[in-house]
Amino acid sequence: MESKTIKKRTISDSRSVPYLREARQTRLLKTLLMLAVIYTLYLAKSLLIPLFFSAFIALLLSPLVRVGRKFYVPPSLSASVLMVLLVAPFTFLGLELAEPAGRWMHSLPKIAGEVVTEMEELSDSLTMQEPAPPAEKEDKSFFDWFGDDEEVKPEQPQENIVTGKLKQSGMEVAITIMSTAPLLLAQIFGCMILIFFLLVYGPALFNVFIRDFPVVTNKRRALVLVNHIQRELSAYIITVSMINGLLGVATAIALTYIGVEDAILWGSLVALLNFVPYLGGLVSCSVLLVAGVVQFGLVATALLPAFAFMCINVVESQLVTPTVLGRSMRLNPLIIILWLSVAGWLWGVVGVLLAVPILMSFKIILENIGSLPHWVKLIESK
Repeated sequence: MESKTIKKRTISDSRSVPYLREARQTRLLKTLLMLAVIYTLYLAKSLLIPLFFSAFIALLLSPLVRVGRKFYVPPSLSASVLMVLLVAPFTFLGLELAEPAGRWMHSLPKIAGEVVTEMEELSDSLTMQEPAPPAEKEDKSFFDWFGDDEEVKPEQPQENIVTGKLKQSGMEVAITIMSTAPLLLAQIFGCMILIFFLLVYGPALFNVFIRDFPVVTNKRRALVLVNHIQRELSAYIITVSMINGLLGVATAIALTYIGVEDAILWGSLVALLNFVPYLGGLVSCSVLLVAGVVQFGLVATALLPAFAFMCINVVESQLVTPTVLGRSMRLNPLIIILWLSVAGWLWGVVGVLLAVPILMSFKIILENIGSLPHWVKLIESK
């Protein structure tokens, strides 16, 4: 009996060994696939960033093109009109902001030095250090002239390291922004062309894919599903864009009432940074604090721009956004922070701006196709 049980165990063990080896190989292949996707996202960022940006703008404008098609307006004409309506306000805003933005870029090193100088004066007044006593002059005799000792030279005051570093970093930021401006303009122009062709020819390509490709088995369900996903994504992008735009307008009005210079510039920056949850508000508050210190000095009035923005941001983040978007669009704060870190590491500042729309699109797609429900619960858990 014992020999039979031993034989059965050896047979079962021999059968389980290939299964364990296959499971181990499957896990290894999944890990390699995940690493390959990460490396591809990093290496192809110059291609993927314009594609994602163009896709989001096309989703934003596609309902209007669809409405125009119902009234027998050609897609090329409606797309052209929409592109003009999209580009014209941003072009006007860019021309208005070019002069103050350039002025701030050129004055960054000087501003950094002034802020550090005022902080040093404030710290010196708080520490109240007593001046060092003057060095006593030694009496020299006649025989000291024949000595080999050299005269000790007074030490030169060293330049403040923090001031030098801040001036250098401010100049580096200005040079980097000015050097990347032509490339940024070229990418924006390419995105505009891609958006136009997505609006005109995207629906026809999608219909051909649904109708003729054998990959899609249930064609009617696929068509309804994709249209539903597109409507939800469009609604989310439009809603978030309107909320951020109104936040920027409210901030600009409040700063104008306070008397802050270049209020339109700061309002536009606040609206752009608000696409980044949590971190965007923190950066906006820091920038407005620096702007207040530069304009008003180290006085209590310098806190007013940042304080006004904080009040408006609290109303927007705690009342307006949850009420408008609802519970279906909520995301876990920890997941957002981790995803922002990954997107910033992969794609830089533009990746941080696109991170939350990409994550929300991923969540909406998974909810509609009924796949990976545990990941959906993880993303939206509180």
